[in-house]
Amino acid sequence: MDLRTLRPIDDQTIMESVAHTHRVVIVDEAWRSGSLAAEVSARIVEQAFYELDAPISRVCSAEVPMPYAAALEHAALPQPEDVQAAAAGLVNGDG
Repeated sequence: MDLRTLRPIDDQTIMESVAHTHRVVIVDEAWRSGSLAAEVSARIVEQAFYELDAPISRVCSAEVPMPYAAALEHAALPQPEDVQAAAAGLVNGDG
């Protein structure tokens, strides 16, 4: 699912997705601390905790100032393989 708006955030759609899949991977290019991923995670725990079959997995940027150099930016931002590993971990019971 892709959140199209952040304010107001679509809690109903998020909770319906959690009820359907029972697992959550949140991908955000911001830091884990104080990010949209943290807010969405908190809302899921508050509203749909008992629907979860595994801990919520957050794939976020490294908590460093955003570098300008392309190679360093690539290292700091979440990459597709990071998302794939997080999803596989939840499906395989590693998450």
